Amino acid sequence: MQEKSVEQYLVHCINEMGGKAYKFVSPGNSGVPDRLVCLPGGKACFVELKAQGKKPRPLQVVAQKQLRKLGFTVKTLDSKEQVDEFCEKLKGGDAK
Repeated sequence: MQEKSVEQYLVHCINEMGGKAYKFVSPGNSGVPDRLVCLPGGKACFVELKAQGKKPRPLQVVAQKQLRKLGFTVKTLDSKEQVDEFCEKLKGGDAK
């Protein structure tokens, strides 16, 4: 499955939950996750989307570690099934 398909599916699922999945671009900061997910109740997390079976690049791993160190949840998802699991956890109040 292509990254674009996984990303579109995530955006759809988050919208269905009443949230927003903003495209996240930070000039001068390479490797940041693809989406900033904001949910009702003030919950926020970051999501890196990948084509199925692909892994984050080393620079992306560094950026994810930095965000986790700040207390944010950061996920890498590469399939619709992973998006479904992630969204179910979000609905239950657990994004980790």
